[in-house]
Amino acid sequence: MRHVAALAGVGVKTVSRVINGEPNVSAATIEKVNAAARKLDYQPDLHAGNLRRADGRTRTLGLLVGSVDNPFAGAVHRAVEDAAADRGVAVFASSLDDDPAREQEAVAAFLRRRVDGLILTTVSESQAYLAPELRRGTPVVFVDREPAGLTSDSVVSDNADGAALATRHLLEHGHRRLAYLGDRAGIQTARERRRGFLEELGRAGVATRDIPVVEGLHDEVTAREATLALFAGDQPPTAIFSSQNLVTIGVIRALRELGRHHDTALVGFDDVPLGDLLDPGITVVAQHPQEIGRLAAERVFARLDGDEAPALRTVVPTTLIVRGSGELPPKAER
Repeated sequence: MRHVAALAGVGVKTVSRVINGEPNVSAATIEKVNAAARKLDYQPDLHAGNLRRADGRTRTLGLLVGSVDNPFAGAVHRAVEDAAADRGVAVFASSLDDDPAREQEAVAAFLRRRVDGLILTTVSESQAYLAPELRRGTPVVFVDREPAGLTSDSVVSDNADGAALATRHLLEHGHRRLAYLGDRAGIQTARERRRGFLEELGRAGVATRDIPVVEGLHDEVTAREATLALFAGDQPPTAIFSSQNLVTIGVIRALRELGRHHDTALVGFDDVPLGDLLDPGITVVAQHPQEIGRLAAERVFARLDGDEAPALRTVVPTTLIVRGSGELPPKAER
């Protein structure tokens, strides 16, 4: 820092103020300091700076997502990073893989690094272990899944309503033999989507006792196997609601393998890559992960800026995207 100050012709304290983004430094001085820092390839020690900085900030966030393999998580991650970059904040990210032990290990690792705030997708039955951190004033925003055991900000999709929308769409196209293929029942979003599916069937007067509800699917391999098993029975469904994007991919593979992709309707929850390029295109109830990530970052920064309002639950609506697969009528009616 002394070398930067000497090259820029300013004091060390001025360099510190520029590096830490403090106010009341002229634009010309900021440019001189930044030019000198670039020339000397100077990188500030953010941890050491944190020890001296009056607000104690590290300019970092901890982000826990379901899995980097999932496009939904990737989109949330990108949106959080974009919002953080605008403030000169770095993002530490980790995958949950729907493992409660991994959740708490990742959160503990973030906190050891003294992150300023947390944006978390969680799977544990309770997040009460975070209560001491909330009392210390660390902003915690939950995304995709709402917390249990404590009250904190959350940004989520309307899962039950989105599932009901998909189910209603299939019913309106004449289907009564529907099947539900879903994620693990222990995951909050999976339970909400199953609830939306079954409640919409009930509102339409469709008996649910004979409707196949297949759960515990978490990837395209298990979803493909489950779909093949459905069509090995005496009464295969004429329509499928798949409640997670990786499950939808497994269903697509099975239907095409069986040659049933033109006579079995399909609506998936959450969009799938290249879903619009298939024949037929895949009708989905799309979430908006970029918006979820953006809003979550906004909440963290609002808290860091002094917002002390009660915890806010933000619900991001889903959108039905019609592409062809969800509009196929029952085969007997063609």
